[in-house]
Amino acid sequence: MAESKYAEIVLSCVEEKPFKAEVVSEYHTLVHVLSGEMKMVQTDHSYVFTEGDILLVPRNQLCAVIKRPTNGNPYKSIAVTFRPERLTDYYAQKKITIQQPSVQKLRTFARNALLDSYFSSILSYFEMKSELPDEIALLKIQEGISILRSIDKEVDSLLADFSEPGKINLAEFMEKNFMFNMPLQKFSYLTGRSVATFNRDFRKIFHTTPQRWLTQKRLELSHYRLAENKEKPAEVYLEAGFENLSHFSFAFKKHFGYAPTELRKEA
Repeated sequence: MAESKYAEIVLSCVEEKPFKAEVVSEYHTLVHVLSGEMKMVQTDHSYVFTEGDILLVPRNQLCAVIKRPTNGNPYKSIAVTFRPERLTDYYAQKKITIQQPSVQKLRTFARNALLDSYFSSILSYFEMKSELPDEIALLKIQEGISILRSIDKEVDSLLADFSEPGKINLAEFMEKNFMFNMPLQKFSYLTGRSVATFNRDFRKIFHTTPQRWLTQKRLELSHYRLAENKEKPAEVYLEAGFENLSHFSFAFKKHFGYAPTELRKEA
């Protein structure tokens, strides 16, 4: 995966095999897919984005992102992140406050002249040999916020919400999100706990360590998809939370006593 970075503006490129990452961004991120395919897997839904699609991913959202080249074209996208300090300054100048935070969910946008010209101007910056000056990057970030506000009248309730995750039901959260291969620090933060409190609460609920429980849940999910959905191991391991196919196959055989390919043959 190749990547060029100018402050909070990023050009991503995946030229060969699929690239997968587990994402919990600290910032709201506006993404424009230029070519290829990006699949986003969240707790209750999966999305596939292709050339021309534009989306806004809220901060603190657990998701698996799989980027793939398609039809001989690499995966390419532009991502603009909106950091809290940028948003705080922007909304302070506008003297806007929100009455009620919005539901933190992914938003998509139809292409229009404002967004097309915005991303076209950003793309040209990546042809520069020098870094983009900070003041120009700031202007582009502010421009992006202004465009979103002009095409989505409810986006203020998302972008101007600076609250942190509160303590939530740990068992319910983990049952919904076990397939995301995240460090325990991230799971702890998203459930409103310190790492020590997370580990203590987890053992009290599940009577085992987080890592053992996560591995078992991911293997059970993989087994179900192989046996019931007739999927291939290569289609399953990434979305089940495993980093590579060989590690998945080893863990699967150790747990069930047979390889995932054997299960597929039986099915």
